[in-house]
Amino acid sequence: MGGPRTDSAPDTASDAEPTVSVSVVLPSYNEADTIESTVATTVRHLESFLDPGEFEVIVAEDGCDDRTPEIADRLAADDDRVRHLHSDERLGRGGALEAAFDSARGDTLVYFDTDLATDLRHLEELVRRVRSGEADVATGSRWLPGNVADRPAKRGVPSRVYNGLVRAFLRSDLRDHQCGFKAISREAFSVLGDEVEDSHWFWDTELLVRAQRAGYEVAEFPVEWTPKGDTKVDLVRDVLGMGSQIIRTWWQLSVRPRLSRRVGLGAGAVLAVLALFLMTQYLDFGAVLAEMREADPALIGAAILVYLLSWPLRGLRYRDILAELGYRDGVGFLTGAVFISQTGNLVFPARAGDLIRAYVVKARRGIPYPTGFASLAAERVFDLLTIASMAGIVLMGYTATGRTAELARAIVGAEGAGRVAVVVATAVGLAAVAAVATIALSARSDRDFVAAAVYRVSTDSYADFVVGVIERFVDDLQTVAGTRRGFARVGTTSVVVWTLDVVTALLVLAAFSPGLGTVELVAVSFFAVSVGNLAKVLPLSPGGVGLYEGAFTLLVVGLTPLGPELALGAAVLDHAVKNLVTVVGGYASMVGLNVSLTTAVEEGREVREHGEEAPELD
Repeated sequence: MGGPRTDSAPDTASDAEPTVSVSVVLPSYNEADTIESTVATTVRHLESFLDPGEFEVIVAEDGCDDRTPEIADRLAADDDRVRHLHSDERLGRGGALEAAFDSARGDTLVYFDTDLATDLRHLEELVRRVRSGEADVATGSRWLPGNVADRPAKRGVPSRVYNGLVRAFLRSDLRDHQCGFKAISREAFSVLGDEVEDSHWFWDTELLVRAQRAGYEVAEFPVEWTPKGDTKVDLVRDVLGMGSQIIRTWWQLSVRPRLSRRVGLGAGAVLAVLALFLMTQYLDFGAVLAEMREADPALIGAAILVYLLSWPLRGLRYRDILAELGYRDGVGFLTGAVFISQTGNLVFPARAGDLIRAYVVKARRGIPYPTGFASLAAERVFDLLTIASMAGIVLMGYTATGRTAELARAIVGAEGAGRVAVVVATAVGLAAVAAVATIALSARSDRDFVAAAVYRVSTDSYADFVVGVIERFVDDLQTVAGTRRGFARVGTTSVVVWTLDVVTALLVLAAFSPGLGTVELVAVSFFAVSVGNLAKVLPLSPGGVGLYEGAFTLLVVGLTPLGPELALGAAVLDHAVKNLVTVVGGYASMVGLNVSLTTAVEEGREVREHGEEAPELD
């Protein structure tokens, strides 16, 4: 395996050969049926306006598994103006073009699609615009007035939507970013080629956008274009691929330059305040203050200290998860990363704070994104399994003592957030058990379930990239949960973490002098906290505020003689204590570790581009 190599013809012309000024690249993947006629047509059109020694045609063959390499070798042997650039592995359309341009001899670099959908009578104009110095980049367009392009709806509608998004988000002045008919000067490519990050279908769009931002002259002119073959909107490529690349480029070009470390830390402070404000919107904060005045401050202080003790253990558990994946780091840094991500989860929907942690460990420690996400998924699996087990054990105890009917009546008679919370908790608990079973079964199976699922919705080459990322994610997840040592260490720490979470709630409930016996207080605390945390797993509200309180209150009222006012006050105060500790710890970690989402994304780009380890922080 390896990168691109030239199989035929030398890379540099001898002194006796005429100087090549125009290099035409034909990106090819499994083009055995058409590549010979495409090369012949290309050479014929180039001969019509260039001297024989002024041009070369490069077949950029991208890891084909048909007869394309064999045919390209023969064409190169028969005509010294034709070269074959081969890659043992798939580089992607953009990767193949970039490798070919790096290898090309000409000062004017041209490429077009091998299906020759664009009429080659426009080739002379394309070359002339760049070769004459009129433009640094030239591109054909199917959407400019005066062109001739038969665009059926299944091609035209997605194309117009895509180009509209590029124009809106990336501030491009062009009408058509993906017409496969472009030329660029060697000088411009030497600068822009290193900046373009995509290696697939978005490559030429990013090239055009970055050229405009850099102040290069980009010429767009109408071409006659005829669709060749069939096409379809590809879910993986168009939605996951193109959409994410537009967002990524928008962030890099429009957002990141306006941000600094001071702005990032300031944004962290705003998020912390916003998290507290959101709590007042979901709950009656007046009731919280009233209940706090009645609670024993010593026990509340003890609850805060107990909850603080759980955070270093969260960092220790995350260290053990990463160690199973082959990455080692300090507990201090990882505790800070967990603090920051959990603070984000109090504000952002859909647990988007987890993305911040993936950015932090990628940027500061060079841990790949799939591994970062897999480590987070492993943590969540252990969380859910531990909480579900705690709830199940207590439920078995209630069943053994004949109190199941009492619990059932409480749930059936509940309304609003309480019932929703218990239903959600039940579903999440069952899903956690199913997830563990699925991981165990897939680890023992030879069938590639991931690839089969992706290829059901996509046959595009970009799907190969997506499959690779997902498979790495699943493999990492199985690595953590699939060994006895890893399962035992992470599982034990998870039990301690969530036991401290329960003890925190127990101390808060005891602060209200509920008059319960020790056994009853411990049992209801374990059950109410476990179900409440299962309920808030789904991001139905920021930080699960409302769902946690609903489940906690319902179960305390249903299983004890306590009234709803006291139960709700304890639930609100318990959740408020935990959220306040999280917010304060999260912001302190941002300041202490000098970490923000802005700097994380910036340093993550440095790691991707240069393959260097980011500086250690702890």
